[in-house]
Amino acid sequence: MSRIGRMPIAVPAGVTVSIAENNKVTVKGPKGELERVLPAEMEIVQEGAEILVKRPNDLKKMKSLHGLTRTLINNMVIGVTNGYTKTLEVNGVGYRAAKQGKKLVLNLGYSHPVEMEDPEGLSTAVEGDKIIVSGIDKEKVGQYAAEIRSTRAPEPYKGKGIKYDYEVIRRKVGKTGKK
Repeated sequence: MSRIGRMPIAVPAGVTVSIAENNKVTVKGPKGELERVLPAEMEIVQEGAEILVKRPNDLKKMKSLHGLTRTLINNMVIGVTNGYTKTLEVNGVGYRAAKQGKKLVLNLGYSHPVEMEDPEGLSTAVEGDKIIVSGIDKEKVGQYAAEIRSTRAPEPYKGKGIKYDYEVIRRKVGKTGKK
């Protein structure tokens, strides 16, 4: 049986979870509200301050949906209580990031500055050479951070570009002189 799917989801105080028909789950908390339609095959039950996910049978598809459904609900609960953040670092001579209202302006060695509008529900902050993306939806935070990184992914020779703060760039040796 799915080890993750079996685990109950603890609902903290101040968070309300409502389960409508077709497994439409709405989670309200101090930071906001998230809703998502989850696979109809799964049975989502709320027992007191816990949520349990049960599967109908042991087919491979049901096993994989079991853990996924539980994780998606757990991510929603964590999102409305604590929120999610991703930190990116800008490395390179003359590479800069700045905030102009709801726009993130990146100077990354192109002939023009790259301007990115913050998506709804997400916010970005610039502290020195770090860009911090934060929001309540884990999926949206990760996607927007990936889009920012893709504007100038780090290259392996000098390590210039935008990388995640935990990412390690494997460096390559450059060209050597002729002998």
